[in-house]
Amino acid sequence: MNTTIEKQENNIVKVDIEVPAKEAVTYYNNAIKRLAQYVNIPGFRKGKAPRNIIEQHIGEERVKQEALENALPKIFGDVIKENDFDIVAQPYVESYDFKVGEDLKITAKIELRPEITLGEYKGLTVEVNEYKIPEDAMQKSLDGMLSQYATTVVVTDRKTVATDEIVFDFDGYSNGEKIEHGDAKNFTLDLAHSSFIPGFAEQLVDRPLGEEFDIEVKFPEEYHEKKLAGQPATFKCKINEIRTKVLPELNDEFAQKVGPFKTVDDLKADIQKYLDRQKEDADRMNSERAIFEKVSSDEKVDIQQSMIDREADELLEEYKQKLTAQGFTWEQALEAQSYDEIMSQLKEDAQVRVKNSLVIDKIAKLENITVSQADFGAKLSELSQMYQIDAQTMIKQLSQTPGVFNALSQQALNEKVTKFLADNNSVKLK
Repeated sequence: MNTTIEKQENNIVKVDIEVPAKEAVTYYNNAIKRLAQYVNIPGFRKGKAPRNIIEQHIGEERVKQEALENALPKIFGDVIKENDFDIVAQPYVESYDFKVGEDLKITAKIELRPEITLGEYKGLTVEVNEYKIPEDAMQKSLDGMLSQYATTVVVTDRKTVATDEIVFDFDGYSNGEKIEHGDAKNFTLDLAHSSFIPGFAEQLVDRPLGEEFDIEVKFPEEYHEKKLAGQPATFKCKINEIRTKVLPELNDEFAQKVGPFKTVDDLKADIQKYLDRQKEDADRMNSERAIFEKVSSDEKVDIQQSMIDREADELLEEYKQKLTAQGFTWEQALEAQSYDEIMSQLKEDAQVRVKNSLVIDKIAKLENITVSQADFGAKLSELSQMYQIDAQTMIKQLSQTPGVFNALSQQALNEKVTKFLADNNSVKLK
């Protein structure tokens, strides 16, 4: 097989390939044999019709296409191996000349990984802002635990306060029209943690039981329902019940109730351990991020737009899956933001992801960092524990998603390179 390589712009190489006639005929004859197994020709059993009859029945071009589909993986594989090409996408055929009995001529284009030049990536010292445990972190943790064990009691002798939970009726109108789905009976709302329109919950404070009243609000400009976005609204309300939380007393009895502790001091010591681990994790992640940003800021690379576009397409699919998981549709997203605005942001993110992956792959290559079977197994084990599914079931489910194993391998490689950088550079916390 003879090849002629021509370098083009954007890390594309044009490859002219000549496959010897004898080899091309073998591909053609093998294609005839495969197709014969699936073609029904009157008067012949499957696979027994002569070559010329099969060619007449399905056409010579169909045979050539079958031959090429089966030959190209090997042909391209040989070209890539012989030239040590580092490809980032499947090669594609631009044209071909296939005449049985003559050399097979193929013109293809192959997209290569951009050549990246790294600056220093070992022996660096990076300054990182140290994570500080907030002064009120202990108290907030204790308050959160007390709140989990709080009891709710009904209040009848006072007006509502901002920390209450209420049961109320409401009926909404905007510009003289009733708001669709803007009403409810005996709706329960936590006034301190409301997801209603801004200003709604605040106007339910200092209200007595049984009184009917109106509140005035304005829908946000970016509200998902365009008809209501930025519009004023009136809600007729009536409070049917006021509830308040009663916190338990923070004592040794409470500590014994929430965990394997004998005293409040034991509970506080356990919370402090958690806060200390949180600080360690934050300092570690901030340090790893700072080192990587320092290393990648010194690199030089010219990334072709096609790589960014493909990454953006993958990010778009991830974005749509997240929307579905959160109960939204793609159409609703487009109501809030235009397609061009979404894609502009995704392409910015894609450029960063592509650049980072190129830096990681380059360091892995220079330092001979690879992903072993054990590394891959550890990632699968993490997933199976996270989703509480046994490893074999996890593998079966993941195998139904194209590219997921490559993604897991890349994730494992990212972690190994990140650890290498952390081990070979210094961090100064400030």
